[in-house]
Amino acid sequence: MSGTVFLDIVFTGLPNPPSAGTEVWAAGMASCPGGIANLAVAASRLGLRTSLAAGFGDDVYADFCWQTLEEQEHVDLSRSRRFAQWHSPVTVSMAVERDRSMVTHGHELPIGADELIGTPPSSRAVLTSIGEGAADRTLPSWVEGARCRGALVFADAGWDPTGAWDRSLLTTLAGCDAFMPNAVEAMSYTRTDSPRAALHALAEHVPLAVVTCGADGAMAIDATTGEEADVSALVVDALDPTGAGDVFGAALVLGTIAGWPLEHRLLFAGVSAGLAVHEFGGSLAAPGWGDIRDWWQGVRARAAAGEPDAAGLRGRYGFIDDLVPRTHVCGVRRAAATIARRSDLTRPA
Repeated sequence: MSGTVFLDIVFTGLPNPPSAGTEVWAAGMASCPGGIANLAVAASRLGLRTSLAAGFGDDVYADFCWQTLEEQEHVDLSRSRRFAQWHSPVTVSMAVERDRSMVTHGHELPIGADELIGTPPSSRAVLTSIGEGAADRTLPSWVEGARCRGALVFADAGWDPTGAWDRSLLTTLAGCDAFMPNAVEAMSYTRTDSPRAALHALAEHVPLAVVTCGADGAMAIDATTGEEADVSALVVDALDPTGAGDVFGAALVLGTIAGWPLEHRLLFAGVSAGLAVHEFGGSLAAPGWGDIRDWWQGVRARAAAGEPDAAGLRGRYGFIDDLVPRTHVCGVRRAAATIARRSDLTRPA
């Protein structure tokens, strides 16, 4: 995967968004790598061998992000580069209730992704963004090359700051295997008035169309298997939604390349995203298999004790029994206020 790594500074528990001339105190704060790092960390924590091509500056923020990704999260950065006198992009995310607003500052990378990556390594899947108001809607050469060598191409849109929502994006989907926008993005690009109408419009352009609807769940159509599914979200006490969509995407990639039924893919992705929003810190809120196993064991224990809600979860997510590790797996550490702590996640050699 390739994209921009930001230093994310996340404020949570705000009573309301700040307005002009006021100051708002946050109940919590976290610092962690953000942007494409959200997706890279989520994929790596789910056990996918993950390679990230990104530009890093020569400042302390870049040192922190590089070390966290490579040493703590085991993300391959062999195709990433450091650039002198290019400072790290920074995003401040402010979480209020179940949504968040962001302020970002950064500059264009000195070189393009194709030059940065060169010939990509062999892979089962690649992830790219085709939105964000870009004027050029063609896929990068490295993405097309990876697809020619058998990789599935998963794409998202990102927010379009121009407000144009250029429909030419839909023609780019011919070079993709999956497209995973949120409901607002999907409806904006397809000029439809409901997530379901947007889903069916997107399904005319890409084999696997997925529309995420936040607290309302997700829906998808997979033309390669003939499946259509619509699932509700896992109900959790949401603390910080930063990066939840990236966690959902990483889990969907895992389920797709593993050949799971579409409904199971969406449900598993929803669990992963639900566990992420229960923590704060964007990328470092992503769950590992230890976290998923702990959640599932808690569901089973409550169901055995006769809790009706847990019994419903036990039936709905029963397929997870065959996925979680049978032995103990350490959970991952989360983000702290001023610097992320090293993860105690252990992996076999």
